[in-house]
Amino acid sequence: MICWINPFTGLAGDMLLGALIDAGAPLDRIRAAVAATGLTGWDLTAERVTDHGLSATRVRVEVSDPYTERRAAEVLDLATRAAPRPVADIAVAALTAVAEAEGRLHDTDPADVHLHELGGHDALVDIVGSAAALHALGVTEVVSAPLPLGRGEVNSAHGVLPCPAPATLALLAGASVKGSDLPGETVTPTGAALLHAVSARYGPPPPMTLGRTGYGAGTRSLPDRPNVVSVTLGARTPAGGNEEVVVLETNLDDVTGELLGHVISRALDAGALDAWTTAAVMKKGRPAHVLHVLTAPHHEGRLRDLLLAETGTLGIRRIGATRTVLPRAFESVDVEGRPVRIKHGPHGAKPEYDDLAAAAADLGLPLRVVAARALRLSREGAGMTDREEPCAQ
Repeated sequence: MICWINPFTGLAGDMLLGALIDAGAPLDRIRAAVAATGLTGWDLTAERVTDHGLSATRVRVEVSDPYTERRAAEVLDLATRAAPRPVADIAVAALTAVAEAEGRLHDTDPADVHLHELGGHDALVDIVGSAAALHALGVTEVVSAPLPLGRGEVNSAHGVLPCPAPATLALLAGASVKGSDLPGETVTPTGAALLHAVSARYGPPPPMTLGRTGYGAGTRSLPDRPNVVSVTLGARTPAGGNEEVVVLETNLDDVTGELLGHVISRALDAGALDAWTTAAVMKKGRPAHVLHVLTAPHHEGRLRDLLLAETGTLGIRRIGATRTVLPRAFESVDVEGRPVRIKHGPHGAKPEYDDLAAAAADLGLPLRVVAARALRLSREGAGMTDREEPCAQ
């Protein structure tokens, strides 16, 4: 799933979280992910607001333990406990980027950096919550329009600083930005760190089948425009043809089947296009597996690092490749109140397994029965008969 961010008036962590909730991320799963960190003395709520005629979601973090400053090592320790694991990965990457940026600016070891505003409850909730929302929505790719940078000054724990703040500029290295007539801080360190952590790309929305759009409201009021950020979800719909990809491979003869399954799941969560293993026989007749990960080039570095850390391998092969992609389209049908997405290609249609499994569990029906009903609903919606519909693939 692609998430395209339109930072109309800028980007802050709470605005992104509000937009993702507005787009359908379940609040209970977000709260559970934050609670897993062990952070206490907080409550997260979401409310509907209207800003200049536009309805949006605003999140609020109520704090009963106003501890606003922590060392980076303490914050990272909390983030590592977030659940599930992909949520912790994003949160840790965001906070590590903040600590390293602050460390360079203050000539301090990143672990010893004191995170002032970012060490408080609301920043931790925003970062872990946004990571949990992205995971709950199945987002594997984030693209953002250029970020508008404000002007003037901003108050900080170190005094008055120019806008954008130095830490924000450090975190935005490589990002696409543009000038803005808005005064003050339009992009916060939390927002910049989250984009960094998910390896966001910048530009217009890529080709995709549009899903839901959510709007997240900021806390300050602007005189002439709504202070919102929008996120639009969509499934990639290649127009067909060839695209460049990378295959990462490594030979493994000292890992268990459980670990291989874990690595494949983590690679897919991290944005891999596909991941699989093949059996092999290595020197001296040792049985082994070759782990393959197919990825778009912009995810290569993140997936390479993941494979090295998870498997302990001493080397990874990189193979450039070209794959031919056929056009596809998505629809959603309602099977007794449960949504099931169906992917259509030129030669067939196939319901999404995760949706089938969830619907089958809720309805107490065999998965094959739910699949048959979903396909029948899809055919009926298109005015097709069983003879006209290609076999599901």
